[in-house]
Amino acid sequence: MVIITERASEKVREIMEAEEKAGYGLRVYVEGGGCSGFQYGMAFEQASNDEDDVVEMHGLRLFVDPYSAPMLKGTEVDYVDGLQNAGFSIKNPNAKTTCGCGQSFS
Repeated sequence: MVIITERASEKVREIMEAEEKAGYGLRVYVEGGGCSGFQYGMAFEQASNDEDDVVEMHGLRLFVDPYSAPMLKGTEVDYVDGLQNAGFSIKNPNAKTTCGCGQSFS
């Protein structure tokens, strides 16, 4: 299953509140595309689908569909806020290669 850090959970909840989506969950998924073959995606959703894996971490519900689950097993979602960049960072132990931006993999 996907792991989300406490820092990333706090940032997601902050964005949800700003977008008036408090109480929603976060869908983490994989889709075809990107420079390396697959790319990561995240979206706010009110409820899970019947086949989703659902887990709650740090007060945030995470939804992962059955297609994405094997490719995301053990993946960590973090939030980085540094001098040069800020944003979500995805560390996927299943990725054989990643692109320079870190948003796609094979």
